[in-house]
Amino acid sequence: MTPTAPTATPPVHAAVSNAVATVTIDRPPANAFDPALIVELLDVLTPLTQDPDVRCIVVRGTGRFFVAGADIRVMRNLTEETQRAMRPWVDVQRLLETAPKPVIAAVNGHALGGGAELALACDLRVMTESAIIGFPEIELGLFPGAGGSQRLPRLLGAHRAKLLMVRGDRLPAEEALRIGLVDEVVPDGEFDSRVDELAREFARKPTRTIGLLKQIVEQGRALPLDAALDIEFDAVLELIRTDDTAEGLQAFLDKREPRFTGH
Repeated sequence: MTPTAPTATPPVHAAVSNAVATVTIDRPPANAFDPALIVELLDVLTPLTQDPDVRCIVVRGTGRFFVAGADIRVMRNLTEETQRAMRPWVDVQRLLETAPKPVIAAVNGHALGGGAELALACDLRVMTESAIIGFPEIELGLFPGAGGSQRLPRLLGAHRAKLLMVRGDRLPAEEALRIGLVDEVVPDGEFDSRVDELAREFARKPTRTIGLLKQIVEQGRALPLDAALDIEFDAVLELIRTDDTAEGLQAFLDKREPRFTGH
């Protein structure tokens, strides 16, 4: 009898537990992305962003890497076709950025170039203390051209962002925390448990409210204040029709913890 060959682990896989979906990028040796990995990520993430039973999404890598950027073996083919094939990396980021639920970047290891860009698109960036993060594309004669050149200035301010990208700095976790590039740094041995704790905390929150909050912040920052305030009020009118808003107010009156459902 011929033995059955072991099934290869897919480069992107998801596990859902207690309303938290953990999406793992597993493409050794460095979790670098290529067009095939981008397609896999979009295929895995899209239904999770739409599933009302998923209340929080965690994105992480494996081993020593979160994502080590684009696969140089692909990028060295300097053609427009190659660039267009890699361009949907921005679609992955927009999917996370606009997801109607909280998204956590669990930066379990080094996040460089496109990996740092991916983390920027998430709502919370939690980093293990031994990892580094940065935008070293300048060393290749490139700049962060899949979202980084636009999101980083919005996060850190134009001057600091330009310096980071021009210098190609690789930042240790504590420095990334100090300048606001990441939100929390966790000792390596406590990283997984802390990410789980944060994900469960986010999953207990009113997901619909979070989705609307993300939406109006995104839309409003490009508008004059009066127009943005109108968008805000429209969202409030939508919120007061949700089960979670009714539950939150009643729980306050009852002096008990609210039991949100995401509806």
